[in-house]
Amino acid sequence: MSCFCLLTRQSPSAPIHSIERKKSMKQEQAARRVLKTEWLLLLPLFLQLSFVFANHEGDVLHTLKEKLEDPNNVLQSWDPTLVNPCTWFHITCNSNNEVTRIDLGNSSLSGELISTGLGGLSSLQYLELYSNSIYGSIPSDLGKLTNLISLDLYYNQLSGTIPGNWGNLTNLRFLDFSDNSLSGTITLNHGVLQKLTCISFMNNQGLECSA
Repeated sequence: MSCFCLLTRQSPSAPIHSIERKKSMKQEQAARRVLKTEWLLLLPLFLQLSFVFANHEGDVLHTLKEKLEDPNNVLQSWDPTLVNPCTWFHITCNSNNEVTRIDLGNSSLSGELISTGLGGLSSLQYLELYSNSIYGSIPSDLGKLTNLISLDLYYNQLSGTIPGNWGNLTNLRFLDFSDNSLSGTITLNHGVLQKLTCISFMNNQGLECSA
């Protein structure tokens, strides 16, 4: 008796490296899905924190507006109903919507800076309030502005002594308090004050400055 055997031909197995590559691609896709999910979950938190921070800085600036007389409506755009102060004129912000610059020089403003909370603008680098009619004392909370680079308050009517808490202003490069009515004594031989000269304090009749 003859016997016919049917032999089935099996296809060769896939190369090992191809299997590993597919496995790696699946793992990468899964990781991307996880990252995307985590980002979507965290995004509302980031937005909320940004909202709170911008709202706080907006409150500080609105307080400043309320303290100042503004006959030329320079601060008209400072609307407290707009949460983000970065849209206001004379305000500059960084990519995180933090206020870095206030430009209000030569704006015919008058009033006091005390109790405005300017020290709460932690990212502020430039405070330009020169050539106005700002009176009263210099707020001590300006000493909290550790990122401050430039502080221009010349040609105002500021009085009283200069606060002594400037040690934290390690980034300060430019300061001008000239042409005010400041008093007391200031010595420029220590800390950040070594970067300054007495020219920054000239024309304050009651102020003695020594290098």
